[in-house]
Parts: sequence; structure tokens; C-alpha cells
Amino acid sequence: MCCSFSVSLPLLLLLLTSSLSSLPSVSTKTNEHQNKHQPNNKNLPQPNTTIIHSNPSSELETLFKIMDTMSSDQTWKVSHPNPCNPGQSWPGLECKPGMDNHFHVTRLDFGQPPNPTCKSTATFPSLIFDLPFLESVFFFHCFTHTKTTLSFSQTTSSSLQQLSLRSNPALIGSIPRQISSLKSLQILTLSQNGLAGRFLLRFFSLSSLVHLDLSYNLLTGTIPFQVGNLRNLAGLDLSYNELTGTIPSTIGQLGMLQKLDLSSNSVVGTIPDTIGTLKSLVFMALSNNRLKGKFPKGLAELQSLQYFIMDDNPMFVTLPREFGFLQKLQELRLANSGYSGTIPETFSQLRNLSTLSLQNNRLTGEIPVSFGNLLHIYHLNLSRNLLGGVVPFNSSFLKRLGANLDLSSNPGLCLNPSEAYSVKIGVGVCGKNNTSSSLIHPLKKSEAPCGFGFGFSRSSFLLFGAFAFSLSVMN
Repeated sequence: MCCSFSVSLPLLLLLLTSSLSSLPSVSTKTNEHQNKHQPNNKNLPQPNTTIIHSNPSSELETLFKIMDTMSSDQTWKVSHPNPCNPGQSWPGLECKPGMDNHFHVTRLDFGQPPNPTCKSTATFPSLIFDLPFLESVFFFHCFTHTKTTLSFSQTTSSSLQQLSLRSNPALIGSIPRQISSLKSLQILTLSQNGLAGRFLLRFFSLSSLVHLDLSYNLLTGTIPFQVGNLRNLAGLDLSYNELTGTIPSTIGQLGMLQKLDLSSNSVVGTIPDTIGTLKSLVFMALSNNRLKGKFPKGLAELQSLQYFIMDDNPMFVTLPREFGFLQKLQELRLANSGYSGTIPETFSQLRNLSTLSLQNNRLTGEIPVSFGNLLHIYHLNLSRNLLGGVVPFNSSFLKRLGANLDLSSNPGLCLNPSEAYSVKIGVGVCGKNNTSSSLIHPLKKSEAPCGFGFGFSRSSFLLFGAFAFSLSVMN
């Protein structure tokens, strides 16, 4: 599976993956209370010094078993006999002092430098759930050779807040039901693995979830209506699976939702009207499904929306003028979906628009003259439609977009002779019988990515994916 979105999310790309994989580091130093002027009087209060001890031996043994299973970078027990002590730790390991005056392992990261690398025989270590104070664990590109499954031990850590397994092609099987026991979980990322099976209803008992990413797997079944139970959810990415059925109307109950990505599944029906209640929604991708029919009535209410990606659906309706009322919109991709009628004049009100992709539809009429006033646009693809009339762009506009402007395969379009030699855009000169051949290749089909991500280009999705769906999660 691969993404072929064209580039256009420069703000978001690096935020996604990095923000989901970083939590504040914790100092393991103790404070020493000193008073040089303390009088020698037994009746006066004495300094209060707290002594923090190293990990309990059972917890250390569990940690070293995990390290031996995962990484052969070094002999961990010999090199770091007391890894939570100052100066004896390694990248990817964090410890915090507990109420029992002992340090405890709270974070483990593997696979992404400078963290420990994973050996080819590594399998998923269910022992991580035996670390009672573990808050975050991250496996990136660890399980690549030896097939393994996501499994749980009998004693599951109730303190785990982040569980991330990304880009592990040898991680197969279904998602175990025991995942519902992680009641403190806020970030669950199981992206780009080989996980299969039906969507688990038990996910929706994890009421603390802020970010759920199950993209790029082989998951089947429908999206349950219980998704509406995840009231704290800010990011939901189910893209690139094999999901069917309709988008449940209960998705409108996710009032905190900022990212919704259901692209590249087999979802049918219409977009529910309840989508209009998602006032915080910034990013919505529904490309490459089987959606059709009318747009939701509350479309104009999505005033936070910046990215609307919905290529490759059999819509076969006219373009709604309400898109023009979304003043923050930066990307609008509606290619290859059977839209007919004219391009609404309201689209020219989108002053922040940088990308507009309407290629391979059945659009008629002329290009709105006011499109020339879209000062931030740098990708415009109207190719393979039935547009006509004179291209309303001056030489400055044509040169600014250059190869990012494609008007080809619109037989009725022609270019004003005074602008004919500014740039070749795939249309002929008005008043001449010959047509100029296009040197511009159409933009590739938009696809939902691969943090804030997570890009639109694959990196854009990942980037946006990164887009702080750790947000205030771990602050």
C-alpha cells in the first residue's frame, strides 16, 4: 500500500509522528536539603532528606528479559545494571520515582534511533504489561522478519497511557480483546502492520482515548455505532483497511474530533448530516470509498476545517456552494467523482485555499473569473472536464502556478492570445483551430496517508497525523 497525495501540508508533516513518540523526560535526581547556618540545637526541626532507591529486583528482571527479547545492541544487564540511576540509563528508557521511594520504568521505546534497535528474531514482548508503572511504549519497524502477534500477559499494567506499534509487517493476527483492560490508554497507534479481523467493539469502552490510529492493516467489518462513546477522541484514523458499511451517525457525538480519516476502504452510503456538529474538525479524508449522493446539510458549519480530501467516490451530484463558506479551507480535493454542473462562484471566497483538485469530473460552464484572486493557491487541477470559454488568468497567475496548473482535456477552453505564450497549460489559443499540447501532467490522485501527522503526500498525512494528537494528552 502506498500513498500518492501531492505535497501541500508544509505546516503539519513533522508534527505528527514526532509528537506521538515524545513525552517529557523525567529527571531521576533527588533534592538535597542543606542549611549551613543550622544551629546545633536538638529541639529545632531537622532537615528532611528523601532517599530514592533503585528499582525493585523483580521489575529489573522483567525489564532485562524484555531487552534481551528485543535487542542485541549490547548486554543490557551488564552494561546498565541499575538503568534508572542517574547516568546509567539508555535512550528510549525513562523512569520516575514512585510513592514507595523507588524508581520505576515508565517509558520504553524501540526501533527508531537513538533508541535500541530490534533484532530480526524479535517477537512482541507481552512482559511489557508486567511493568506496573509503565505509561508509554513504542515499537517502530521492530517486527519485520519473525511473525508475531499482539499478546497480553495475565497481569496487565493499568497505568499504560500510550501504546504505539508502527511499521511492523510481521505483526499479524487479530487485536486481542484484552486491550479493553487498558483503561488509562489515551493514545493507541497500531498503524502499518499486518493486523486482521473484525473491528472490536471493546475498543469503545476505552473512554480515555484521545487518538486511535488503526490505519494500513487488513481490518474488516463495519464501523460500529459505539464509536460515539469515545467522547474525548481528537484523532480517528481507520484508513487503508477493508472496512464496509456506512459511516455511523453517532460519529457526530465526537465533539473533540480534529482528524477523521476513513479513506481507502469500501464505505458506502452518504456522509451523515451529524458530521456538521464536529466544530473542531480540521482534517477530513474520505477518498477511495463508495460514498455517493448528497453532502451533509451541516457542511457550512465546519468552520475549523482546513483539509477536505474526497477523491474517487461515485458521488454524481453537483458541487455544493457551501464549500465556499469554509474560510479556513486550504485543500479541497474532489477528483474523479462524477460531479456535474458548474464550479460554484463561492469557491473564489476561499482566500486560504492552496490546493483545488477537481479533475476527471463532468463539470461544465466557465472557470469563475474571480479564481484569479486566489492569492495562496499553488495547485489547481481542472483537467478532464467539459469546461469552456476563455481561461480567466493573467500572465502573473499563470507563471506563479507554472507546472502546478492543469486545464488540459477541456475541449471548449481556450487561452487569450495575449497570454498564450506565458506558459503551456494544455489548452489552445482562442480563435485558432489548432490546440497546443499540454506539457503539464495531471496531479496524481489524492490518497489518504500514511503524523499530524500524521504523507498527503504520505508525509502530509503522517505529518498531520503528528499534528499534536499527543496534543495536551501527555501534558
